[in-house]
Amino acid sequence: MQTSTAAKYVTALLIGMLLALPGHAANQSLRERLAQRRTAAASHALPLPAGTRVERDIPYGPDPAQRLDVYLPPHAEHAPVIFMVHGGAWMFGDKGSSGVVSNKAAHWLPAGCIVMSINYRLSPSANPVRQADDVAKALAFAQSKAPRWGADPARFVLIGHSAGAHLVSLLSADPAIAMRQGAQPWLGTVSLDSAAYNVVQLMQSHHLGLYDRVFHADQDLWREASPTLRVTRASIPMLLVCSSRRSDSCPQAETFAAKAIALDGHATVLPVDKTHREINQQLGTSGSYTDAVDSFLDTIGLK
Repeated sequence: MQTSTAAKYVTALLIGMLLALPGHAANQSLRERLAQRRTAAASHALPLPAGTRVERDIPYGPDPAQRLDVYLPPHAEHAPVIFMVHGGAWMFGDKGSSGVVSNKAAHWLPAGCIVMSINYRLSPSANPVRQADDVAKALAFAQSKAPRWGADPARFVLIGHSAGAHLVSLLSADPAIAMRQGAQPWLGTVSLDSAAYNVVQLMQSHHLGLYDRVFHADQDLWREASPTLRVTRASIPMLLVCSSRRSDSCPQAETFAAKAIALDGHATVLPVDKTHREINQQLGTSGSYTDAVDSFLDTIGLK
């Protein structure tokens, strides 16, 4: 697929996802439409492992969007935590979507991990830097309440897809963002197919129109939201998964990793022959891709 064709395809896909939200009426908020979409999608979600207990819509902040779900295996005690941040072009998405949760829960819950999935304020209500603050706030809240769920606050791993991958990468590039919200250090981060490690470079080259809707012409925001530009010291250990079918994902991941390694950080790039959507949806299914992610998690002490 040529780059121009791919760009048109992705744009059409994003527009289609927005227009496909139930009740696409002017008098409904985006979050209301997303709630309807999650309800409609729930019937298509894969069943959770036997014995799973779920606590939904736990508030970690005052905004209605600041909510998280917790998926608990039986008898969790000092359990590690998979902390999931959904994608959706910084403008849509939901913590309860099947592609975000189902296969990951099916894989890691039987291994004794707790899975948490969060929502955050969406653009235009919050720009990506403020969204990163939301992720940090959710992390700090979850760590502080870890004993309530039998979780180990020192054994959290952040995983994000697409826009969510950008947000967890930003926190990992500059952990001070999370520390300001009260978060403790976490074990590591898995970034699933972000193409926004260097937003300045992205915005100064040919790009999809959706980036203009989120980052506008604010060059200060571009710099502040760029994980590659925020790395100034050894960062949180990271696995950067990228689609080898995209022209913009792996090169940005390689550049970020090179800078992190030069600063004595730990960053590994994992190119996979999957689409942007498959990288998220298929994580947790049997195969070499999930095995590679598990190997990274082993190296950072998740299990």
